[in-house]
Amino acid sequence: MTIAYACVLLMGLFPYVAAGIAKKGFENFDNSMPRQWLAQQTGFRARANAAQANLFESLPLFFAAVIIASINNAPQARVDLLAIGFVLARIAFLICYLANWPTTRTIVWVLGSICVVSIFFQI
Repeated sequence: MTIAYACVLLMGLFPYVAAGIAKKGFENFDNSMPRQWLAQQTGFRARANAAQANLFESLPLFFAAVIIASINNAPQARVDLLAIGFVLARIAFLICYLANWPTTRTIVWVLGSICVVSIFFQI
Protein backbone atom coordinates (compact mmCIF):
# COMPACT_ATOMS: atom_id res chain seq x y z
CA MET A 1 0.00 0.00 0.00
CA THR A 2 1.40 3.39 -0.93
CA ILE A 3 1.43 6.28 1.50
CA ALA A 4 -1.15 8.04 -0.65
CA TYR A 5 -3.45 5.01 -0.47
CA ALA A 6 -3.02 4.93 3.31
CA CYS A 7 -4.02 8.61 3.32
CA VAL A 8 -7.14 7.73 1.33
CA LEU A 9 -8.06 5.11 3.92
CA LEU A 10 -7.35 7.48 6.80
CA MET A 11 -9.38 10.30 5.26
CA GLY A 12 -12.25 7.92 4.52
CA LEU A 13 -12.49 7.28 8.26
CA PHE A 14 -11.57 10.74 9.54
CA PRO A 15 -15.07 12.30 9.28
CA TYR A 16 -16.21 9.77 11.87
CA VAL A 17 -13.77 11.33 14.33
CA ALA A 18 -15.62 14.63 13.91
CA ALA A 19 -18.94 12.80 14.27
CA GLY A 20 -17.76 11.22 17.50
CA ILE A 21 -16.71 14.61 18.84
CA ALA A 22 -20.11 16.05 17.89
CA LYS A 23 -21.83 13.28 19.83
CA LYS A 24 -19.38 13.29 22.76
CA GLY A 25 -21.20 12.46 25.96
CA PHE A 26 -24.47 11.87 24.08
CA GLU A 27 -26.33 14.38 26.26
CA ASN A 28 -30.01 13.69 25.54
CA PHE A 29 -28.97 11.91 22.33
CA ASP A 30 -31.89 10.50 20.36
CA ASN A 31 -30.61 7.67 18.19
CA SER A 32 -33.98 7.40 16.45
CA MET A 33 -33.49 10.96 15.11
CA PRO A 34 -29.71 11.61 15.20
CA ARG A 35 -29.70 14.30 12.50
CA GLN A 36 -32.39 16.31 14.27
CA TRP A 37 -30.46 16.02 17.52
CA LEU A 38 -27.26 17.19 15.82
CA ALA A 39 -29.08 20.07 14.13
CA GLN A 40 -30.13 21.37 17.57
CA GLN A 41 -26.60 21.34 18.99
CA THR A 42 -24.57 24.48 19.65
CA GLY A 43 -20.95 25.29 20.41
CA PHE A 44 -18.28 22.69 19.75
CA ARG A 45 -20.88 20.01 18.94
CA ALA A 46 -22.38 22.11 16.15
CA ARG A 47 -18.91 22.98 14.84
CA ALA A 48 -17.84 19.31 14.93
CA ASN A 49 -20.96 18.35 13.00
CA ALA A 50 -20.28 21.06 10.41
CA ALA A 51 -16.66 19.88 10.16
CA GLN A 52 -17.90 16.31 9.65
CA ALA A 53 -19.99 17.42 6.68
CA ASN A 54 -17.12 19.38 5.17
CA LEU A 55 -14.71 16.49 5.68
CA PHE A 56 -17.06 14.17 3.79
CA GLU A 57 -17.48 16.78 1.04
CA SER A 58 -13.73 16.96 0.47
CA LEU A 59 -13.29 13.23 -0.07
CA PRO A 60 -14.40 12.67 -3.70
CA LEU A 61 -11.88 15.05 -5.26
CA PHE A 62 -9.04 13.78 -3.06
CA PHE A 63 -9.89 10.14 -3.77
CA ALA A 64 -10.12 10.87 -7.50
CA ALA A 65 -6.81 12.72 -7.51
CA VAL A 66 -4.95 9.86 -5.83
CA ILE A 67 -6.57 7.17 -7.99
CA ILE A 68 -6.06 9.05 -11.26
CA ALA A 69 -2.45 9.82 -10.33
CA SER A 70 -1.90 6.14 -9.59
CA ILE A 71 -3.46 4.99 -12.85
CA ASN A 72 -1.28 7.45 -14.77
CA ASN A 73 1.92 6.46 -12.93
CA ALA A 74 2.51 9.94 -11.52
CA PRO A 75 5.68 10.32 -9.44
CA GLN A 76 4.70 8.39 -6.31
CA ALA A 77 6.93 10.31 -3.91
CA ARG A 78 5.30 13.61 -4.88
CA VAL A 79 1.79 12.17 -4.75
CA ASP A 80 2.54 10.71 -1.32
CA LEU A 81 3.89 14.03 -0.06
CA LEU A 82 0.87 15.95 -1.34
CA ALA A 83 -1.50 13.36 0.13
CA ILE A 84 0.21 13.75 3.51
CA GLY A 85 -0.12 17.52 3.13
CA PHE A 86 -3.84 17.11 2.50
CA VAL A 87 -4.25 14.90 5.58
CA LEU A 88 -2.36 17.34 7.79
CA ALA A 89 -4.40 20.24 6.45
CA ARG A 90 -7.66 18.42 7.14
CA ILE A 91 -6.57 17.53 10.67
CA ALA A 92 -5.70 21.19 11.22
CA PHE A 93 -9.06 22.10 9.65
CA LEU A 94 -10.93 20.03 12.27
CA ILE A 95 -8.88 21.53 15.09
CA CYS A 96 -9.58 25.05 13.80
CA TYR A 97 -13.29 24.29 13.45
CA LEU A 98 -13.51 22.99 17.01
CA ALA A 99 -11.50 25.93 18.38
CA ASN A 100 -13.72 28.38 16.45
CA TRP A 101 -10.85 29.93 14.47
CA PRO A 102 -12.64 30.68 11.20
CA THR A 103 -9.86 32.59 9.43
CA THR A 104 -7.22 29.99 10.21
CA ARG A 105 -9.70 27.28 9.25
CA THR A 106 -10.15 28.89 5.84
CA ILE A 107 -6.39 29.11 5.34
CA VAL A 108 -5.85 25.42 6.10
CA TRP A 109 -8.84 24.52 3.91
CA VAL A 110 -7.19 26.37 1.03
CA LEU A 111 -3.86 24.63 1.72
CA GLY A 112 -5.57 21.24 1.63
CA SER A 113 -7.31 22.14 -1.63
CA ILE A 114 -3.98 23.20 -3.12
CA CYS A 115 -2.56 19.79 -2.22
CA VAL A 116 -5.39 18.01 -4.03
CA VAL A 117 -5.15 20.17 -7.14
CA SER A 118 -1.38 19.71 -7.11
CA ILE A 119 -1.82 15.95 -7.22
CA PHE A 120 -3.65 16.39 -10.53
CA PHE A 121 -0.69 18.40 -11.83
CA GLN A 122 1.59 15.41 -11.19
CA ILE A 123 -0.20 13.49 -13.93
